[in-house]
Amino acid sequence: MLQGNIWKGLLRFALPLAATNLLQQLFNAADMAVVGHFASSEALSAVGVNAPLTNLVVNIFVGLSVGTNVVVANLLGKKDAQGVSRAVHTSIVVALISGILVGVLGPLLVDMMLGWMQTPENIFEMAHTYLTIYLLGAPFIMLLNFTSAILRSKGDTRRPFIVLVIAGVINVVLNIVFVVGCGMDADGVALATVIANAISSITLLVILFRETDEVRVELKKLCFDWPLFVRIFALGVPAGIQGLMFSLSNVIIQVGLNELGSQVVAGSTAGLNMEIMCYMISAAFGQGAMTFVSQNHGAENYPRCRSIVRWAALLLIIIVGVVSVLIVVFASFFSGLFSADPEVIGFSNIRIYYVTSFEIICGLIEVYSGALRGHGKSMTPAVICIAGICVLRIAWVYTAFAVWHTYECLLIAYALSWIVALAGMVVAYLLCVRKLESKVPSAPNSSC
Repeated sequence: MLQGNIWKGLLRFALPLAATNLLQQLFNAADMAVVGHFASSEALSAVGVNAPLTNLVVNIFVGLSVGTNVVVANLLGKKDAQGVSRAVHTSIVVALISGILVGVLGPLLVDMMLGWMQTPENIFEMAHTYLTIYLLGAPFIMLLNFTSAILRSKGDTRRPFIVLVIAGVINVVLNIVFVVGCGMDADGVALATVIANAISSITLLVILFRETDEVRVELKKLCFDWPLFVRIFALGVPAGIQGLMFSLSNVIIQVGLNELGSQVVAGSTAGLNMEIMCYMISAAFGQGAMTFVSQNHGAENYPRCRSIVRWAALLLIIIVGVVSVLIVVFASFFSGLFSADPEVIGFSNIRIYYVTSFEIICGLIEVYSGALRGHGKSMTPAVICIAGICVLRIAWVYTAFAVWHTYECLLIAYALSWIVALAGMVVAYLLCVRKLESKVPSAPNSSC
Protein backbone atom coordinates (compact mmCIF):
# COMPACT_ATOMS: atom_id res chain seq x y z
CA MET A 1 0.00 0.00 0.00
CA LEU A 2 2.83 2.41 0.80
CA GLN A 3 5.06 1.75 -2.20
CA GLY A 4 5.21 0.06 -5.58
CA ASN A 5 2.71 -0.26 -8.39
CA ILE A 6 -0.63 1.28 -7.39
CA TRP A 7 -3.04 -0.25 -9.89
CA LYS A 8 -1.74 -3.78 -9.29
CA GLY A 9 -1.99 -3.26 -5.53
CA LEU A 10 -5.55 -1.97 -5.87
CA LEU A 11 -6.56 -4.96 -7.97
CA ARG A 12 -4.99 -7.39 -5.48
CA PHE A 13 -6.99 -5.71 -2.73
CA ALA A 14 -10.25 -4.95 -4.53
CA LEU A 15 -10.83 -8.08 -6.62
CA PRO A 16 -11.03 -10.53 -3.67
CA LEU A 17 -13.20 -7.99 -1.84
CA ALA A 18 -15.41 -7.55 -4.90
CA ALA A 19 -15.65 -11.33 -5.21
CA THR A 20 -16.57 -11.48 -1.52
CA ASN A 21 -19.28 -8.84 -1.99
CA LEU A 22 -20.57 -10.50 -5.15
CA LEU A 23 -20.71 -13.91 -3.53
CA GLN A 24 -22.58 -12.40 -0.60
CA GLN A 25 -25.08 -10.95 -3.05
CA LEU A 26 -25.27 -14.21 -4.97
CA PHE A 27 -26.10 -16.00 -1.75
CA ASN A 28 -28.75 -13.36 -1.03
CA ALA A 29 -30.01 -13.85 -4.58
CA ALA A 30 -30.15 -17.59 -3.87
CA ASP A 31 -32.45 -16.77 -0.96
CA MET A 32 -34.74 -14.95 -3.39
CA ALA A 33 -34.55 -17.67 -6.02
CA VAL A 34 -35.37 -20.44 -3.55
CA VAL A 35 -38.44 -18.70 -2.09
CA GLY A 36 -39.50 -17.41 -5.52
CA HIS A 37 -39.46 -20.86 -7.13
CA PHE A 38 -40.18 -23.22 -4.23
CA ALA A 39 -42.40 -21.14 -1.93
CA SER A 40 -44.50 -18.37 -3.49
CA SER A 41 -44.49 -14.86 -4.95
CA GLU A 42 -45.80 -13.68 -1.58
CA ALA A 43 -42.76 -15.16 0.16
CA LEU A 44 -40.49 -13.43 -2.37
CA SER A 45 -42.28 -10.15 -1.67
CA ALA A 46 -41.97 -10.71 2.09
CA VAL A 47 -38.19 -11.04 1.77
CA GLY A 48 -38.02 -8.13 -0.68
CA VAL A 49 -40.10 -5.73 1.38
CA ASN A 50 -37.59 -6.18 4.20
CA ALA A 51 -34.59 -5.40 1.98
CA PRO A 52 -34.49 -1.67 2.85
CA LEU A 53 -34.78 -2.47 6.57
CA THR A 54 -32.10 -5.17 6.57
CA ASN A 55 -29.90 -2.90 4.46
CA LEU A 56 -30.47 -0.20 7.06
CA VAL A 57 -29.05 -2.47 9.76
CA VAL A 58 -26.14 -3.57 7.60
CA ASN A 59 -25.32 -0.02 6.45
CA ILE A 60 -25.18 1.23 10.04
CA PHE A 61 -22.84 -1.62 10.99
CA VAL A 62 -20.67 -1.18 7.90
CA GLY A 63 -20.53 2.56 8.57
CA LEU A 64 -19.34 2.06 12.12
CA SER A 65 -16.72 -0.46 10.98
CA VAL A 66 -15.38 2.18 8.57
CA GLY A 67 -13.96 3.96 11.61
CA THR A 68 -12.03 0.83 12.56
CA ASN A 69 -10.73 0.37 9.02
CA VAL A 70 -9.45 3.96 8.73
CA VAL A 71 -7.97 4.21 12.24
CA VAL A 72 -6.15 0.86 12.10
CA ALA A 73 -4.85 1.51 8.56
CA ASN A 74 -3.68 4.97 9.56
CA LEU A 75 -1.81 3.60 12.59
CA LEU A 76 -0.26 0.91 10.41
CA GLY A 77 0.94 3.63 8.05
CA LYS A 78 2.53 5.39 11.03
CA LYS A 79 4.03 2.05 12.19
CA ASP A 80 2.44 2.45 15.64
CA ALA A 81 2.15 -1.22 16.67
CA GLN A 82 0.87 -0.51 20.17
CA GLY A 83 -1.80 1.85 18.85
CA VAL A 84 -2.90 -0.75 16.29
CA SER A 85 -3.34 -3.38 19.02
CA ARG A 86 -5.40 -1.06 21.23
CA ALA A 87 -7.59 -0.02 18.28
CA VAL A 88 -8.22 -3.65 17.29
CA HIS A 89 -9.24 -4.76 20.78
CA THR A 90 -11.42 -1.69 21.33
CA SER A 91 -13.17 -2.41 18.02
CA ILE A 92 -14.00 -5.99 19.00
CA VAL A 93 -15.56 -4.77 22.26
CA VAL A 94 -17.60 -2.12 20.41
CA ALA A 95 -18.79 -4.72 17.88
CA LEU A 96 -20.00 -7.13 20.55
CA ILE A 97 -21.78 -4.54 22.70
CA SER A 98 -23.54 -2.74 19.83
CA GLY A 99 -24.52 -6.00 18.13
CA ILE A 100 -26.12 -7.34 21.30
CA LEU A 101 -28.04 -4.08 21.81
CA VAL A 102 -29.51 -4.25 18.30
CA GLY A 103 -30.29 -7.96 18.73
CA VAL A 104 -32.25 -7.24 21.91
CA LEU A 105 -34.00 -3.99 20.95
CA GLY A 106 -34.51 -4.55 17.21
CA PRO A 107 -37.17 -7.30 17.37
CA LEU A 108 -39.29 -5.07 19.63
CA LEU A 109 -39.60 -2.52 16.79
CA VAL A 110 -40.53 -4.89 13.96
CA ASP A 111 -44.29 -4.17 14.03
CA MET A 112 -43.69 -0.42 13.96
CA MET A 113 -41.18 -0.59 11.07
CA LEU A 114 -43.31 -2.83 8.85
CA GLY A 115 -46.41 -0.77 9.63
CA TRP A 116 -44.59 2.45 8.74
CA MET A 117 -43.61 0.90 5.40
CA GLN A 118 -47.28 0.09 4.70
CA THR A 119 -46.43 -3.57 4.17
CA PRO A 120 -49.29 -5.33 2.28
CA GLU A 121 -51.49 -7.44 4.57
CA ASN A 122 -51.04 -10.63 2.55
CA ILE A 123 -47.28 -10.69 3.27
CA PHE A 124 -47.17 -8.93 6.67
CA GLU A 125 -46.88 -12.06 8.83
CA MET A 126 -44.11 -13.61 6.74
CA ALA A 127 -42.25 -10.29 6.59
CA HIS A 128 -42.57 -9.94 10.38
CA THR A 129 -41.08 -13.38 11.02
CA TYR A 130 -38.23 -12.84 8.55
CA LEU A 131 -37.19 -9.47 10.04
CA THR A 132 -37.40 -10.71 13.63
CA ILE A 133 -35.12 -13.66 12.96
CA TYR A 134 -32.71 -11.46 11.00
CA LEU A 135 -32.42 -8.89 13.81
CA LEU A 136 -31.78 -11.58 16.39
CA GLY A 137 -28.63 -12.36 14.41
CA ALA A 138 -27.37 -8.76 14.65
CA PRO A 139 -24.40 -9.58 16.97
CA PHE A 140 -22.97 -11.86 14.28
CA ILE A 141 -23.47 -9.24 11.55
CA MET A 142 -21.67 -6.62 13.63
CA LEU A 143 -18.79 -8.93 14.50
CA LEU A 144 -18.49 -9.98 10.86
CA ASN A 145 -18.16 -6.38 9.68
CA PHE A 146 -15.61 -5.37 12.31
CA THR A 147 -13.38 -8.45 11.96
CA SER A 148 -13.44 -7.99 8.16
CA ALA A 149 -12.56 -4.30 8.57
CA ILE A 150 -9.56 -5.17 10.76
CA LEU A 151 -8.18 -7.60 8.18
CA ARG A 152 -8.85 -5.16 5.31
CA SER A 153 -6.95 -2.41 7.11
CA LYS A 154 -3.72 -4.34 6.51
CA GLY A 155 -4.67 -5.34 2.97
CA ASP A 156 -5.99 -8.83 3.65
CA THR A 157 -9.13 -9.42 1.59
CA ARG A 158 -8.29 -13.01 0.60
CA ARG A 159 -9.15 -14.81 3.84
CA PRO A 160 -12.52 -13.07 4.33
CA PHE A 161 -13.31 -14.17 0.77
CA ILE A 162 -12.49 -17.81 1.53
CA VAL A 163 -14.53 -17.72 4.73
CA LEU A 164 -17.53 -16.28 2.90
CA VAL A 165 -17.38 -18.94 0.19
CA ILE A 166 -17.63 -21.67 2.80
CA ALA A 167 -20.37 -19.94 4.80
CA GLY A 168 -22.25 -19.03 1.61
CA VAL A 169 -22.37 -22.61 0.41
CA ILE A 170 -23.74 -23.60 3.81
CA ASN A 171 -26.32 -20.82 3.46
CA VAL A 172 -27.54 -22.09 0.09
CA VAL A 173 -27.72 -25.68 1.33
CA LEU A 174 -29.69 -24.60 4.40
CA ASN A 175 -32.05 -22.56 2.20
CA ILE A 176 -32.92 -25.69 0.26
CA VAL A 177 -33.17 -27.81 3.41
CA PHE A 178 -35.44 -25.35 5.25
CA VAL A 179 -37.62 -24.22 2.32
CA VAL A 180 -37.79 -27.28 0.08
CA GLY A 181 -37.22 -30.00 2.66
CA CYS A 182 -39.00 -28.55 5.70
CA GLY A 183 -41.72 -26.56 3.92
CA MET A 184 -40.67 -23.22 5.44
CA ASP A 185 -40.79 -19.94 3.50
CA ALA A 186 -39.30 -16.55 4.43
CA ASP A 187 -38.51 -17.77 7.95
CA GLY A 188 -36.32 -20.56 6.56
CA VAL A 189 -34.33 -18.11 4.46
CA ALA A 190 -33.81 -15.82 7.45
CA LEU A 191 -32.66 -18.68 9.67
CA ALA A 192 -30.17 -19.86 7.03
CA THR A 193 -28.78 -16.31 6.75
CA VAL A 194 -28.26 -15.99 10.50
CA ILE A 195 -26.46 -19.34 10.69
CA ALA A 196 -24.18 -18.39 7.78
CA ASN A 197 -23.35 -15.03 9.39
CA ALA A 198 -22.55 -16.77 12.67
CA ILE A 199 -20.16 -19.16 10.94
CA SER A 200 -18.42 -16.31 9.06
CA SER A 201 -18.00 -14.01 12.06
CA ILE A 202 -16.74 -16.70 14.44
CA THR A 203 -14.28 -18.01 11.84
CA LEU A 204 -12.83 -14.55 11.20
CA LEU A 205 -12.52 -13.96 14.94
CA VAL A 206 -10.58 -17.23 15.27
CA ILE A 207 -8.29 -16.05 12.44
CA LEU A 208 -7.57 -12.86 14.38
CA PHE A 209 -6.81 -14.92 17.50
CA ARG A 210 -4.15 -16.76 15.50
CA GLU A 211 -2.48 -13.74 13.85
CA THR A 212 1.18 -13.07 14.63
CA ASP A 213 1.34 -9.32 13.93
CA GLU A 214 -0.16 -6.13 15.40
CA VAL A 215 -3.79 -7.08 14.64
CA ARG A 216 -3.67 -10.27 16.75
CA VAL A 217 -6.62 -10.48 19.17
CA GLU A 218 -6.10 -11.77 22.70
CA LEU A 219 -8.87 -12.09 25.27
CA LYS A 220 -6.73 -10.61 28.03
CA LYS A 221 -6.12 -7.50 25.91
CA LEU A 222 -9.79 -6.74 25.22
CA CYS A 223 -10.23 -3.17 26.33
CA PHE A 224 -12.07 0.07 25.77
CA ASP A 225 -9.52 2.74 24.87
CA TRP A 226 -11.53 5.95 25.10
CA PRO A 227 -9.34 8.21 22.87
CA LEU A 228 -9.21 5.54 20.14
CA PHE A 229 -12.92 4.88 20.49
CA VAL A 230 -13.56 8.61 19.96
CA ARG A 231 -11.49 8.50 16.76
CA ILE A 232 -13.27 5.36 15.54
CA PHE A 233 -16.63 6.86 16.53
CA ALA A 234 -15.88 10.21 14.84
CA LEU A 235 -15.01 8.47 11.57
CA GLY A 236 -17.55 5.66 11.74
CA VAL A 237 -20.67 7.46 12.94
CA PRO A 238 -20.91 9.86 9.96
CA ALA A 239 -20.53 6.85 7.65
CA GLY A 240 -23.16 5.02 9.72
CA ILE A 241 -25.50 8.02 9.57
CA GLN A 242 -24.93 8.20 5.82
CA GLY A 243 -25.86 4.52 5.52
CA LEU A 244 -28.86 5.09 7.78
CA MET A 245 -30.10 8.02 5.68
CA PHE A 246 -29.53 6.03 2.49
CA SER A 247 -31.64 3.23 3.89
CA LEU A 248 -34.34 5.57 5.18
CA SER A 249 -34.65 7.18 1.76
CA ASN A 250 -34.85 3.70 0.21
CA VAL A 251 -37.49 2.76 2.79
CA ILE A 252 -39.56 5.69 1.57
CA ILE A 253 -39.07 4.54 -2.02
CA GLN A 254 -40.11 1.06 -0.87
CA VAL A 255 -43.30 2.58 0.53
CA GLY A 256 -43.96 3.95 -2.95
CA LEU A 257 -43.31 0.52 -4.44
CA ASN A 258 -45.66 -1.08 -1.92
CA GLU A 259 -48.40 1.29 -3.07
CA LEU A 260 -48.00 -0.09 -6.60
CA GLY A 261 -48.75 -3.67 -5.53
CA SER A 262 -47.01 -6.91 -4.58
CA GLN A 263 -46.12 -7.79 -8.21
CA VAL A 264 -44.16 -4.55 -8.55
CA VAL A 265 -42.47 -5.27 -5.22
CA ALA A 266 -41.50 -8.76 -6.39
CA GLY A 267 -40.18 -7.44 -9.73
CA SER A 268 -38.26 -4.63 -8.09
CA THR A 269 -36.77 -7.11 -5.61
CA ALA A 270 -35.54 -9.32 -8.45
CA GLY A 271 -34.03 -6.38 -10.33
CA LEU A 272 -32.43 -5.03 -7.18
CA ASN A 273 -30.32 -8.18 -6.85
CA MET A 274 -28.58 -7.50 -10.17
CA GLU A 275 -28.20 -3.81 -9.41
CA ILE A 276 -26.56 -4.56 -6.07
CA MET A 277 -24.03 -6.81 -7.79
CA CYS A 278 -22.67 -3.76 -9.61
CA TYR A 279 -22.69 -1.81 -6.38
CA MET A 280 -20.72 -4.50 -4.57
CA ILE A 281 -17.89 -4.15 -7.10
CA SER A 282 -18.03 -0.38 -6.65
CA ALA A 283 -17.91 -0.75 -2.87
CA ALA A 284 -14.75 -2.87 -3.17
CA PHE A 285 -12.91 -0.10 -5.03
CA GLY A 286 -14.29 2.46 -2.59
CA GLN A 287 -12.90 0.37 0.29
CA GLY A 288 -9.63 0.04 -1.59
CA ALA A 289 -9.35 3.80 -2.08
CA MET A 290 -10.16 4.39 1.60
CA THR A 291 -7.67 1.84 2.98
CA PHE A 292 -4.81 2.74 0.62
CA VAL A 293 -5.34 6.47 1.12
CA SER A 294 -5.56 6.04 4.90
CA GLN A 295 -2.21 4.24 5.14
CA ASN A 296 -0.49 6.76 2.84
CA HIS A 297 -2.11 9.62 4.70
CA GLY A 298 -0.52 8.22 7.85
CA ALA A 299 2.82 8.20 6.00
CA GLU A 300 2.09 11.77 4.73
CA ASN A 301 2.56 10.75 1.09
CA TYR A 302 -0.27 12.89 -0.32
CA PRO A 303 0.70 12.78 -4.02
CA ARG A 304 0.51 8.97 -3.87
CA CYS A 305 -2.94 9.32 -2.28
CA ARG A 306 -4.07 11.29 -5.30
CA SER A 307 -2.70 8.68 -7.71
CA ILE A 308 -4.53 5.99 -5.76
CA VAL A 309 -7.85 7.74 -6.28
CA ARG A 310 -7.24 8.23 -10.00
CA TRP A 311 -6.43 4.55 -10.48
CA ALA A 312 -9.39 3.42 -8.35
CA ALA A 313 -11.77 5.55 -10.43
CA LEU A 314 -10.35 4.31 -13.74
CA LEU A 315 -10.44 0.64 -12.76
CA LEU A 316 -13.98 1.03 -11.46
CA ILE A 317 -15.21 2.66 -14.67
CA ILE A 318 -13.80 -0.21 -16.75
CA ILE A 319 -14.97 -3.13 -14.60
CA VAL A 320 -18.37 -1.81 -13.48
CA GLY A 321 -19.01 -0.52 -16.99
CA VAL A 322 -18.56 -3.99 -18.50
CA VAL A 323 -20.65 -5.72 -15.82
CA SER A 324 -23.53 -3.21 -15.98
CA VAL A 325 -23.70 -3.43 -19.79
CA LEU A 326 -23.90 -7.23 -19.62
CA ILE A 327 -26.69 -7.07 -17.03
CA VAL A 328 -28.69 -4.58 -19.11
CA VAL A 329 -28.25 -6.54 -22.36
CA PHE A 330 -29.28 -9.85 -20.74
CA ALA A 331 -31.86 -8.33 -18.36
CA SER A 332 -34.62 -10.86 -19.12
CA PHE A 333 -32.31 -13.81 -18.47
CA PHE A 334 -31.17 -12.47 -15.10
CA SER A 335 -34.72 -11.50 -14.08
CA GLY A 336 -35.91 -14.99 -14.96
CA LEU A 337 -33.55 -16.46 -12.39
CA PHE A 338 -35.76 -15.11 -9.61
CA SER A 339 -39.26 -15.73 -10.92
CA ALA A 340 -41.12 -17.49 -13.71
CA ASP A 341 -43.95 -14.94 -13.60
CA PRO A 342 -43.82 -12.82 -16.83
CA GLU A 343 -45.21 -9.76 -15.01
CA VAL A 344 -42.57 -9.96 -12.29
CA ILE A 345 -39.84 -10.37 -14.95
CA GLY A 346 -41.15 -7.29 -16.76
CA PHE A 347 -40.99 -5.11 -13.65
CA SER A 348 -37.50 -6.47 -12.88
CA ASN A 349 -36.29 -5.51 -16.38
CA ILE A 350 -37.60 -1.97 -15.97
CA ARG A 351 -35.60 -1.52 -12.77
CA ILE A 352 -32.46 -2.82 -14.46
CA TYR A 353 -32.87 -0.37 -17.37
CA TYR A 354 -33.58 2.65 -15.17
CA VAL A 355 -31.09 2.03 -12.35
CA THR A 356 -28.34 -0.45 -13.24
CA SER A 357 -27.48 1.57 -16.35
CA PHE A 358 -26.20 4.36 -14.08
CA GLU A 359 -24.22 2.26 -11.58
CA ILE A 360 -20.87 3.74 -12.71
CA ILE A 361 -21.95 7.08 -11.23
CA CYS A 362 -22.81 5.40 -7.93
CA GLY A 363 -19.42 3.66 -7.99
CA LEU A 364 -17.50 6.90 -8.44
CA ILE A 365 -19.31 8.29 -5.41
CA GLU A 366 -17.93 5.33 -3.44
CA VAL A 367 -14.36 5.99 -4.61
CA TYR A 368 -14.33 9.73 -3.79
CA SER A 369 -16.24 9.14 -0.55
CA GLY A 370 -13.72 6.48 0.46
CA ALA A 371 -10.81 8.78 -0.38
CA LEU A 372 -12.20 11.56 1.80
CA ARG A 373 -12.63 9.13 4.72
CA GLY A 374 -9.10 7.88 4.19
CA HIS A 375 -7.97 11.47 4.68
CA GLY A 376 -9.95 11.61 7.93
CA LYS A 377 -12.86 13.60 6.45
CA SER A 378 -15.79 11.35 7.29
CA MET A 379 -18.43 14.02 7.90
CA THR A 380 -17.98 15.68 4.50
CA PRO A 381 -19.10 12.73 2.31
CA ALA A 382 -21.88 11.97 4.81
CA VAL A 383 -23.31 15.50 4.49
CA ILE A 384 -23.01 15.45 0.69
CA CYS A 385 -24.77 12.08 0.40
CA ILE A 386 -27.48 13.03 2.87
CA ALA A 387 -28.25 16.23 0.97
CA GLY A 388 -27.58 15.07 -2.58
CA ILE A 389 -29.07 11.59 -2.36
CA CYS A 390 -31.29 11.08 0.65
CA VAL A 391 -33.05 14.46 0.79
CA LEU A 392 -33.40 14.59 -2.99
CA ARG A 393 -34.95 11.10 -3.14
CA ILE A 394 -37.41 11.88 -0.37
CA ALA A 395 -38.35 15.15 -2.07
CA TRP A 396 -38.82 13.31 -5.37
CA VAL A 397 -41.18 10.75 -3.83
CA TYR A 398 -43.39 13.44 -2.28
CA THR A 399 -43.39 15.73 -5.34
CA ALA A 400 -42.75 14.14 -8.75
CA PHE A 401 -43.95 10.65 -7.79
CA ALA A 402 -47.04 12.13 -6.12
CA VAL A 403 -47.94 13.70 -9.47
CA TRP A 404 -46.79 10.96 -11.86
CA HIS A 405 -47.62 7.87 -9.81
CA THR A 406 -45.71 5.35 -11.92
CA TYR A 407 -42.99 2.78 -11.34
CA GLU A 408 -40.69 4.47 -13.86
CA CYS A 409 -41.04 7.87 -12.22
CA LEU A 410 -40.07 6.41 -8.86
CA LEU A 411 -36.93 4.79 -10.28
CA ILE A 412 -35.68 8.02 -11.87
CA ALA A 413 -34.85 9.24 -8.34
CA TYR A 414 -31.82 6.94 -8.21
CA ALA A 415 -29.89 8.26 -11.22
CA LEU A 416 -30.83 11.87 -10.52
CA SER A 417 -29.62 11.73 -6.92
CA TRP A 418 -26.36 10.00 -7.90
CA ILE A 419 -25.49 12.71 -10.42
CA VAL A 420 -26.03 15.48 -7.88
CA ALA A 421 -24.05 13.69 -5.16
CA LEU A 422 -21.11 12.87 -7.45
CA ALA A 423 -20.72 16.53 -8.44
CA GLY A 424 -20.58 17.57 -4.79
CA MET A 425 -18.19 14.73 -3.87
CA VAL A 426 -15.64 15.57 -6.58
CA VAL A 427 -15.57 19.24 -5.57
CA ALA A 428 -15.11 18.34 -1.89
CA TYR A 429 -12.32 15.87 -2.70
CA LEU A 430 -10.38 18.36 -4.84
CA LEU A 431 -10.59 21.01 -2.13
CA CYS A 432 -9.41 18.50 0.50
CA VAL A 433 -6.43 17.37 -1.60
CA ARG A 434 -5.39 20.92 -2.44
CA LYS A 435 -5.36 21.83 1.25
CA LEU A 436 -3.36 18.73 2.26
CA GLU A 437 -0.75 19.02 -0.49
CA SER A 438 -0.20 22.70 0.24
CA LYS A 439 0.96 21.71 3.74
CA VAL A 440 3.65 19.32 2.48
CA PRO A 441 5.08 20.81 -0.72
CA SER A 442 8.11 18.53 -0.61
CA ALA A 443 6.15 15.26 -0.32
CA PRO A 444 7.69 12.43 -2.39
CA ASN A 445 6.27 11.68 -5.80
CA SER A 446 4.20 8.53 -6.14
CA SER A 447 4.65 5.74 -8.63
CA CYS A 448 1.72 4.78 -10.84
